[in-house]
Amino acid sequence: MEFRELECFVVLSEELHFARTAERLYLSPGRVSQLIGALETRIGGRLFQRTSRRVRLTPLGERFLADLRPAYDGLADAVSRAKAAAREVTGVLRVGFLSTPTEVVTGSVRAFERRYPGCEVELVEIPLSDPFGRLRAGQVDIAFTLLPVDEPDLATGEGLNEVSYQLGVSTRHPLAARAGIAAEELSDVPLISLDGPAPRAWLERMTPSATPSGRPIPRASAVATSQEGLIQVALNRGGMLFCTPTAAHHRRPDVAFVPVTGLRPSVMGLAWVKAAETAAIRAFDEAAVGHALGVESLVA
Repeated sequence: MEFRELECFVVLSEELHFARTAERLYLSPGRVSQLIGALETRIGGRLFQRTSRRVRLTPLGERFLADLRPAYDGLADAVSRAKAAAREVTGVLRVGFLSTPTEVVTGSVRAFERRYPGCEVELVEIPLSDPFGRLRAGQVDIAFTLLPVDEPDLATGEGLNEVSYQLGVSTRHPLAARAGIAAEELSDVPLISLDGPAPRAWLERMTPSATPSGRPIPRASAVATSQEGLIQVALNRGGMLFCTPTAAHHRRPDVAFVPVTGLRPSVMGLAWVKAAETAAIRAFDEAAVGHALGVESLVA
């Protein structure tokens, strides 16, 4: 059932006059008659009694109006709020991303800009070693990050994907030819760690200090970005963990990416400073969630 038909019915029930209804809805009287006729056909009965001098609701129309009014008012309020929010979502929204603008990032941006053409997204890369610094400094408004986030000043949205990890190693490394490894085997691979102010929980998720069973994982050199890490990997100075979409993006002839089983999946979501939340931030998070729900390929 079309909202326009319901809107026309409600307005005509108030005006009881086709010309005045048409004027309120910016339609022709003929179009009003068509919409009411289509609605009556859907319902299977007359909603109005019409004569050349008078229009009034039938008993069926009165009952339908009483049943419809609460739901219609709710829909009308929702449309009004959405229109108001759309007017607020303008200007430039600075969105941070980690290391690689994967489909989660670019797809969310496209979905948001289609919904809010008056707002332009400016993408800003965030270093892996400092995932929240630019948020807190006001240099970005909202940022893609790994979930969960345990930072009291930050709010987060829903998970947008759930993907596995791959270990990046030099093509000269003994594991390079393997089809996959278990997480316990990481105890034999020095992992490149991150050098920066990232919280401990973040660092542990990016470069775990132990395997799931508790076996220590040795450390290699520390870097600030994924590109620095890839250079160290290519030089065979250690391995580095990447989520599957990021590994696919960074394919290169001197680095092999080996799937790792037994680690908790990587979950990407959005974070923002609670005190700086705006309509545009909320709208971007909603658009990102809507995009993720419609793309099965985000699960790897």
